[in-house]
Amino acid sequence: MTAEERFAAFGERLSQLREAAGLSGVRLAKQVGWPASKTSRMQRAQQKITELDVRIWCEAVGAGEETAAELIGELRAIRLDQARWRTQLRGGHQPVQAAVGQSEQRAATIRVVSTGLVPGLLQTPDYARAVFSTLARVKGTRDDADAAVAARMQRQSVLYDSTKRIELLVTEAGLRQAIASPDVMAAQYDRLLGLLGMRSVRFGIVPLDAAYPFPLMHGWTILDDEVRVETLNTTLATNDPEDVQVYNDALDQLWSAAAEGDDARAILTRLVAPR
Repeated sequence: MTAEERFAAFGERLSQLREAAGLSGVRLAKQVGWPASKTSRMQRAQQKITELDVRIWCEAVGAGEETAAELIGELRAIRLDQARWRTQLRGGHQPVQAAVGQSEQRAATIRVVSTGLVPGLLQTPDYARAVFSTLARVKGTRDDADAAVAARMQRQSVLYDSTKRIELLVTEAGLRQAIASPDVMAAQYDRLLGLLGMRSVRFGIVPLDAAYPFPLMHGWTILDDEVRVETLNTTLATNDPEDVQVYNDALDQLWSAAAEGDDARAILTRLVAPR
Protein backbone atom coordinates (compact mmCIF):
# COMPACT_ATOMS: atom_id res chain seq x y z
CA MET A 1 0.00 0.00 0.00
CA THR A 2 1.04 3.59 -0.51
CA ALA A 3 1.52 5.88 2.48
CA GLU A 4 -1.83 7.51 1.66
CA GLU A 5 -3.60 4.14 1.62
CA ARG A 6 -1.98 3.14 4.90
CA PHE A 7 -3.05 6.42 6.50
CA ALA A 8 -6.63 5.87 5.31
CA ALA A 9 -6.58 2.38 6.82
CA PHE A 10 -5.23 3.88 10.03
CA GLY A 11 -8.19 6.25 10.20
CA GLU A 12 -10.56 3.34 9.62
CA ARG A 13 -8.94 1.48 12.53
CA LEU A 14 -9.61 4.45 14.81
CA SER A 15 -13.21 4.46 13.64
CA GLN A 16 -13.59 0.75 14.40
CA LEU A 17 -12.25 1.21 17.92
CA ARG A 18 -14.68 4.08 18.53
CA GLU A 19 -17.64 2.08 17.27
CA ALA A 20 -16.65 -0.95 19.35
CA ALA A 21 -16.72 1.30 22.42
CA GLY A 22 -20.24 2.46 21.55
CA LEU A 23 -19.20 6.08 21.13
CA SER A 24 -20.25 8.52 18.43
CA GLY A 25 -17.63 10.83 17.02
CA VAL A 26 -19.31 13.81 18.67
CA ARG A 27 -19.41 12.11 22.05
CA LEU A 28 -15.77 11.05 21.87
CA ALA A 29 -14.73 14.58 20.96
CA LYS A 30 -16.72 16.03 23.84
CA GLN A 31 -15.26 13.48 26.23
CA VAL A 32 -11.66 14.45 25.44
CA GLY A 33 -12.22 18.16 24.82
CA TRP A 34 -11.69 18.21 21.06
CA PRO A 35 -13.71 20.01 18.40
CA ALA A 36 -16.23 17.53 16.94
CA SER A 37 -14.70 18.02 13.50
CA LYS A 38 -11.34 16.69 14.69
CA THR A 39 -12.53 13.13 15.24
CA SER A 40 -14.16 13.12 11.82
CA ARG A 41 -11.02 14.41 10.09
CA MET A 42 -8.83 11.89 11.89
CA GLN A 43 -11.03 8.99 10.80
CA ARG A 44 -11.01 10.23 7.19
CA ALA A 45 -7.23 10.74 7.21
CA GLN A 46 -7.69 14.45 6.59
CA GLN A 47 -5.70 15.73 9.55
CA LYS A 48 -2.22 15.29 10.96
CA ILE A 49 -2.41 12.79 13.82
CA THR A 50 0.08 12.96 16.68
CA GLU A 51 1.13 10.17 19.00
CA LEU A 52 -0.58 12.03 21.82
CA ASP A 53 -3.80 12.04 19.77
CA VAL A 54 -3.55 8.26 19.48
CA ARG A 55 -3.03 7.81 23.22
CA ILE A 56 -5.99 10.07 24.01
CA TRP A 57 -8.18 8.20 21.51
CA CYS A 58 -7.22 4.80 22.91
CA GLU A 59 -7.87 5.91 26.47
CA ALA A 60 -11.27 7.33 25.49
CA VAL A 61 -12.38 4.10 23.82
CA GLY A 62 -10.95 1.85 26.52
CA ALA A 63 -8.25 0.32 24.35
CA GLY A 64 -5.25 -1.03 26.25
CA GLU A 65 -1.62 0.05 26.18
CA GLU A 66 -0.79 -2.77 23.77
CA THR A 67 -3.26 -1.40 21.21
CA ALA A 68 -1.97 2.14 21.70
CA ALA A 69 1.63 1.00 21.22
CA GLU A 70 0.67 -0.94 18.08
CA LEU A 71 -1.10 2.08 16.60
CA ILE A 72 1.76 4.42 17.45
CA GLY A 73 4.18 2.02 15.79
CA GLU A 74 2.05 2.02 12.64
CA LEU A 75 1.77 5.81 12.72
CA ARG A 76 5.55 6.13 12.90
CA ALA A 77 5.96 3.71 10.00
CA ILE A 78 3.49 5.70 7.90
CA ARG A 79 5.29 8.93 8.69
CA LEU A 80 8.59 7.37 7.69
CA ASP A 81 7.09 6.29 4.37
CA GLN A 82 5.61 9.75 3.80
CA ALA A 83 8.92 11.40 4.66
CA ARG A 84 11.10 9.43 2.26
CA TRP A 85 12.88 11.78 -0.08
CA ARG A 86 11.75 9.86 -3.17
CA THR A 87 8.20 10.80 -2.16
CA GLN A 88 8.85 14.33 -0.94
CA LEU A 89 11.10 15.35 -3.81
CA ARG A 90 8.93 14.26 -6.71
CA GLY A 91 8.28 17.94 -7.36
CA GLY A 92 11.82 19.05 -6.55
CA HIS A 93 13.29 20.73 -3.47
CA GLN A 94 11.28 23.96 -3.72
CA PRO A 95 7.97 22.58 -2.37
CA VAL A 96 9.81 20.95 0.54
CA GLN A 97 11.56 24.21 1.39
CA ALA A 98 8.26 26.07 1.25
CA ALA A 99 6.68 23.55 3.63
CA VAL A 100 9.62 23.79 6.05
CA GLY A 101 9.31 27.57 5.93
CA GLN A 102 5.65 27.37 6.90
CA SER A 103 6.53 25.16 9.87
CA GLU A 104 9.20 27.64 10.97
CA GLN A 105 6.79 30.55 10.67
CA ARG A 106 4.34 28.76 12.97
CA ALA A 107 6.97 27.77 15.52
CA ALA A 108 7.73 29.93 18.54
CA THR A 109 11.00 28.07 19.18
CA ILE A 110 13.52 26.89 16.58
CA ARG A 111 16.57 24.98 17.82
CA VAL A 112 19.02 23.48 15.32
CA VAL A 113 22.27 21.55 15.58
CA SER A 114 24.00 20.83 12.27
CA THR A 115 26.95 18.47 11.95
CA GLY A 116 27.67 18.52 8.23
CA LEU A 117 26.49 21.80 6.74
CA VAL A 118 25.79 25.42 7.56
CA PRO A 119 22.16 25.48 8.80
CA GLY A 120 19.75 26.34 5.99
CA LEU A 121 18.56 29.47 7.78
CA LEU A 122 22.11 30.86 7.54
CA GLN A 123 23.16 29.78 4.05
CA THR A 124 24.09 32.20 1.28
CA PRO A 125 22.36 31.74 -2.08
CA ASP A 126 25.47 30.30 -3.75
CA TYR A 127 26.17 27.90 -0.89
CA ALA A 128 22.53 26.76 -0.88
CA ARG A 129 22.62 26.28 -4.67
CA ALA A 130 25.64 24.00 -4.33
CA VAL A 131 23.86 22.01 -1.61
CA PHE A 132 20.67 21.54 -3.63
CA SER A 133 22.47 20.59 -6.84
CA THR A 134 24.60 18.05 -4.98
CA LEU A 135 21.59 16.52 -3.23
CA ALA A 136 19.65 16.30 -6.49
CA ARG A 137 22.52 14.37 -8.04
CA VAL A 138 22.98 12.04 -5.05
CA LYS A 139 19.25 11.38 -4.61
CA GLY A 140 18.47 11.19 -8.30
CA THR A 141 15.79 13.88 -8.12
CA ARG A 142 14.97 16.88 -10.28
CA ASP A 143 17.46 19.72 -9.94
CA ASP A 144 15.36 22.83 -9.26
CA ALA A 145 18.17 24.59 -7.43
CA ASP A 146 17.18 28.15 -8.40
CA ALA A 147 13.60 27.75 -7.15
CA ALA A 148 14.78 25.90 -4.05
CA VAL A 149 17.31 28.62 -3.24
CA ALA A 150 14.61 31.29 -3.54
CA ALA A 151 12.41 29.35 -1.12
CA ARG A 152 15.29 28.86 1.31
CA MET A 153 16.12 32.56 1.24
CA GLN A 154 12.48 33.35 1.97
CA ARG A 155 12.66 31.05 4.99
CA GLN A 156 15.37 33.26 6.45
CA SER A 157 12.90 36.04 7.20
CA VAL A 158 12.21 34.29 10.53
CA LEU A 159 15.68 35.32 11.69
CA TYR A 160 14.39 38.85 12.14
CA ASP A 161 11.30 37.91 14.13
CA SER A 162 12.08 39.01 17.67
CA THR A 163 9.11 37.07 19.05
CA LYS A 164 10.81 33.75 18.27
CA ARG A 165 13.50 31.89 20.17
CA ILE A 166 16.06 30.82 17.58
CA GLU A 167 19.21 28.84 18.40
CA LEU A 168 21.52 27.66 15.61
CA LEU A 169 24.52 25.51 16.47
CA VAL A 170 26.98 24.05 13.97
CA THR A 171 30.15 22.03 14.35
CA GLU A 172 33.41 23.46 13.06
CA ALA A 173 33.84 20.21 11.14
CA GLY A 174 30.55 20.93 9.39
CA LEU A 175 31.67 24.44 8.51
CA ARG A 176 34.88 23.06 7.01
CA GLN A 177 33.08 20.60 4.74
CA ALA A 178 33.87 21.99 1.28
CA ILE A 179 30.47 21.59 -0.36
CA ALA A 180 31.23 24.46 -2.76
CA SER A 181 34.14 26.34 -4.34
CA PRO A 182 36.64 28.22 -2.12
CA ASP A 183 35.12 31.58 -3.09
CA VAL A 184 31.61 30.42 -2.18
CA MET A 185 32.84 28.96 1.11
CA ALA A 186 34.65 32.21 1.98
CA ALA A 187 31.51 34.22 1.25
CA GLN A 188 29.52 31.86 3.47
CA TYR A 189 31.94 32.35 6.36
CA ASP A 190 31.75 36.10 5.83
CA ARG A 191 27.96 35.89 5.98
CA LEU A 192 28.19 34.12 9.34
CA LEU A 193 30.57 36.79 10.62
CA GLY A 194 28.01 39.41 9.68
CA LEU A 195 25.30 37.59 11.62
CA LEU A 196 27.25 37.47 14.86
CA GLY A 197 25.64 39.72 17.41
CA MET A 198 22.12 39.43 16.02
CA ARG A 199 19.95 39.89 19.07
CA SER A 200 17.19 37.63 17.75
CA VAL A 201 19.46 34.65 17.03
CA ARG A 202 21.80 32.63 19.22
CA PHE A 203 24.61 31.27 17.05
CA GLY A 204 27.41 29.00 18.15
CA ILE A 205 30.17 26.75 16.81
CA VAL A 206 31.40 23.56 18.45
CA PRO A 207 35.19 23.74 17.88
CA LEU A 208 37.17 20.86 16.42
CA ASP A 209 39.02 20.38 19.69
CA ALA A 210 35.98 20.76 21.94
CA ALA A 211 35.31 18.25 24.69
CA TYR A 212 32.03 16.84 23.42
CA PRO A 213 29.61 15.90 26.21
CA PHE A 214 28.53 12.82 24.21
CA PRO A 215 29.22 11.26 20.78
CA LEU A 216 27.42 13.49 18.27
CA MET A 217 26.02 11.03 15.73
CA HIS A 218 23.78 13.37 13.72
CA GLY A 219 22.15 16.78 13.69
CA TRP A 220 18.52 17.62 14.42
CA THR A 221 15.94 20.39 14.44
CA ILE A 222 13.45 21.13 17.19
CA LEU A 223 10.36 23.13 16.24
CA ASP A 224 8.43 23.71 19.46
CA ASP A 225 7.41 20.19 20.51
CA GLU A 226 8.60 18.27 17.43
CA VAL A 227 12.04 16.87 16.66
CA ARG A 228 13.15 16.29 13.05
CA VAL A 229 16.21 14.32 12.00
CA GLU A 230 17.23 14.40 8.35
CA THR A 231 19.04 11.39 6.91
CA LEU A 232 20.25 10.72 3.39
CA ASN A 233 16.98 9.15 2.29
CA THR A 234 14.29 10.41 4.66
CA THR A 235 13.29 12.72 7.50
CA LEU A 236 12.42 11.22 10.87
CA ALA A 237 10.09 13.14 13.16
CA THR A 238 8.69 12.66 16.64
CA ASN A 239 6.57 14.70 19.02
CA ASP A 240 6.69 12.18 21.84
CA PRO A 241 7.36 14.36 24.93
CA GLU A 242 10.09 12.06 26.25
CA ASP A 243 11.89 12.04 22.88
CA VAL A 244 11.67 15.82 22.58
CA GLN A 245 13.06 16.24 26.09
CA VAL A 246 16.02 13.99 25.27
CA TYR A 247 16.94 16.14 22.27
CA ASN A 248 16.42 19.42 24.12
CA ASP A 249 18.64 18.21 26.96
CA ALA A 250 21.30 17.00 24.52
CA LEU A 251 21.30 20.36 22.76
CA ASP A 252 21.65 22.16 26.08
CA GLN A 253 24.74 20.05 26.77
CA LEU A 254 26.20 20.84 23.35
CA TRP A 255 25.82 24.54 23.96
CA SER A 256 28.10 24.15 26.98
CA ALA A 257 30.88 23.11 24.56
CA ALA A 258 30.14 25.80 21.95
CA ALA A 259 32.06 28.92 21.05
CA GLU A 260 29.90 32.04 20.88
CA GLY A 261 30.50 35.74 20.34
CA ASP A 262 34.18 36.63 19.98
CA ASP A 263 35.24 32.99 20.27
CA ALA A 264 33.01 32.08 17.32
CA ARG A 265 34.32 35.12 15.46
CA ALA A 266 37.88 33.87 15.90
CA ILE A 267 37.00 30.49 14.38
CA LEU A 268 35.25 32.08 11.41
CA THR A 269 38.10 34.53 10.87
CA ARG A 270 40.53 31.62 10.63
CA LEU A 271 38.27 29.88 8.15
CA VAL A 272 37.78 32.90 5.91
CA ALA A 273 41.50 33.74 5.79
CA PRO A 274 43.43 32.55 2.70
CA ARG A 275 44.96 29.11 3.20
